[in-house]
Amino acid sequence: MRPSMRSTGCKAIRADGAGLRRGCAITNAPAGRRERTSSLRSEAAGKLFLSWWWFRHDEVVQLPAHARRYIEETAAECGAGALKRAAATISRDYRERGYARLDTTEEVAAYLATRMPATYAATHTVLRDVRARLGCGAVESVLDIGAGPGGAALAAIQWFEPKRITLIERNARIAEAARALVADAEIRVEDFRRVAEFPSHDLVIAAYSLGEASRPELLLRLWAAARVAFVVIEPGTTTGFALVRQSRTALLAWGAHIVAPCPAANSCPIQEPDWCHFAARVERTSLHRRLKEAELNYEDEKYSYIAVARQPAAPAPARVIRRPRQEPGLIVLETCTPEGLETVRATRRDPEKFRAARRAAWGDAFPA
Repeated sequence: MRPSMRSTGCKAIRADGAGLRRGCAITNAPAGRRERTSSLRSEAAGKLFLSWWWFRHDEVVQLPAHARRYIEETAAECGAGALKRAAATISRDYRERGYARLDTTEEVAAYLATRMPATYAATHTVLRDVRARLGCGAVESVLDIGAGPGGAALAAIQWFEPKRITLIERNARIAEAARALVADAEIRVEDFRRVAEFPSHDLVIAAYSLGEASRPELLLRLWAAARVAFVVIEPGTTTGFALVRQSRTALLAWGAHIVAPCPAANSCPIQEPDWCHFAARVERTSLHRRLKEAELNYEDEKYSYIAVARQPAAPAPARVIRRPRQEPGLIVLETCTPEGLETVRATRRDPEKFRAARRAAWGDAFPA
């Protein structure tokens, strides 16, 4: 597929970064005064690099094609007015209670259109890093609890191609969507909070679900079911991070080994009022934009997570925990390291470090 192009103050720059070269013409100067530059150290070149930086690093995650089709078809069966009211109800419920009940067909359709892309994107981004640490062949079975329409399972299929998938979801309406979206999965319609013993699977995922039932004994039962790895994902809020941090502490006490995002198993160095979270950029379809009354064709889903394994893994040497800051000839990264929080200042005087910093994005391992 031909790389997309984006117009900048200098020249069209491809999505893969091609087109950014030393010596490119700076075209935002008045006519007749444009000069060729031998470096990117000028203010104009800095702005060009910054434009490329955000475009290059903000990958937009898109649901699989069959899921997008299903969402459009489901929404088409609902009246436009009822669908929009349902979307507003869901948005209000999440703001006030942190979850939505999804009692009607319209609410399910609205959830699929407005929330599923975001939860899928967060899980997709997390599992990409988990696979990088564990390897593709490490996971042959997946258990997704509080599965909703199966977004986490779809992300697991993307990265691991498991042979066996089990989804546990208490809402029968949303479980029907999961049946349509996750082929060959075993769907159990029951309240995961009341399951006495979960079936063993290589990978257990609790994505946006433990906030509804954050009991230590439930976490222990889930960890007991994980033969290889266990992943907890929650909204990237102070409340979500607090739950993830509690889960991290308990899991390490039970003998788990860190996979991501932490570079070590020592005490978390992040102190209130700060919190550890990341962001996944999500595609907004025309339906999504219409229901949210939004103009941008993307949104950023913020999330916190912890991934642990039964056996020692190879966690990142450091993790970028904020968006990199770019100045002419300088890149500043806020990182979490085994020794604690560290600010990395990469300049052109250290070409290798500067190149590594240029490639780094919020949430990445550093160096990659």
